[in-house]
Amino acid sequence: MTRGEVKRRLALAWWQYLAVGLVPLPVMAWAFGGGDALIPVLAMPLFIAGAATMFLSLPRFGAYKRALIATSKVLGTAEEPAAWITLARVRRTAMLFACFPAWVAALSVLVGLEAVPQILLALSTVVLLYLYRIPRQLG
Repeated sequence: MTRGEVKRRLALAWWQYLAVGLVPLPVMAWAFGGGDALIPVLAMPLFIAGAATMFLSLPRFGAYKRALIATSKVLGTAEEPAAWITLARVRRTAMLFACFPAWVAALSVLVGLEAVPQILLALSTVVLLYLYRIPRQLG
C-alpha cells in the first residue's frame, strides 16, 4: 500500500470516528428528548463528568504525538509500514477516548441536561478529534 493510500484510509477513519462520536447525541435527543427527565438532579454532575472525560484524552494525545514523530522519522525506510500500523493503532485508541464527551452528552439527554451544555460537550469531541488529523507535512 502506498503512502497516499494509507493517508486516505486514515482520513476516512477520522470521518468515521467523527460520526461515531457525534451521531448518538441527535439520535438520543430525537428518541428521548421529548420525555420527562429520569433523574434531573444528575444533569449538572453528568455535565461535569463529561467535561472531565476530556482529560482522559491527554495521555493518549502524548502517545499519538510520539507515534507521529516516530513515523515521520522512518519515512522512506523499511520500517515505514510498521510505523504506519503503530500510528493507526495508537490513533484509533486516542480517537475512541476523544468521543467520550459527546457520548456523555448523549446519555445526558436521559437526565434532562439542557441543549447548550450538550452542544459544548459535542464541540469538545470535535476539537479533540481535530487534534488527531494526520498533518500534511507527514509524507
